[in-house]
Amino acid sequence: MSEPILSIHDLKVNYGGIEAVKGISFDVPESSIITLIGSNGAGKSSTLRTIAGLVKPSGGKITFRGDDITGLDPTSIVKRGITLVPEGRKIFPDLTVLENLKMGAYLRNDDISGDIQWVYDLFPRLKERSWQAGGTLSGGEQQMLAVGRALMSRPKMIMMDEPSLGLAPLIVKGIFEIIREINNQGVTVLLIEQNANMALKTADFAYVLETGKITLSGPGSELLVNEDVKKAYLGT
Repeated sequence: MSEPILSIHDLKVNYGGIEAVKGISFDVPESSIITLIGSNGAGKSSTLRTIAGLVKPSGGKITFRGDDITGLDPTSIVKRGITLVPEGRKIFPDLTVLENLKMGAYLRNDDISGDIQWVYDLFPRLKERSWQAGGTLSGGEQQMLAVGRALMSRPKMIMMDEPSLGLAPLIVKGIFEIIREINNQGVTVLLIEQNANMALKTADFAYVLETGKITLSGPGSELLVNEDVKKAYLGT
């Protein structure tokens, strides 16, 4: 694998007296798809939210493209080239599809028309509904919009928090195809996902989080056939 674009070293995250992330370390190689899997409460979302600047770490170091970004605010993180597709999509329901996409480019002051077209090429459904309010879209379309909005800042790395949550299996398949396509176009992907089967099939490398610690790691294809992973996360 290539050099890490992101390095996490001994990251700790506390909420009050509760230690959500207990000193984890991992690398995300450039142009890779990396997934974190684990049950609810394992510390996956806390990890992504801390990288995104939404939560301040209580210890450890986060390095992105060689620079220490530990504890920077969310705007600075987006400027550096990291975006987050949050759990639950969090689109602006009263804004149109096009207005939502433009919100994703709020830090840019260059021509964004080519990027809007890029998103429409990835998600033709969004182009058809460009003048529709975001809140009137289906769950799958809203997820497409959330991903498209995150891409509008032209990130070097996109983080996705449960992109398949609440979606029909056919829509989930389409979302993961898009994740691969985004990655093929040079964007590094850090993914957390309840659907461990799809995540491991898609990821180059995977980490298993349990109660705030990494307990297992390896290529996605290897963890897919690991007996412990199968029992705990794949329902077999």
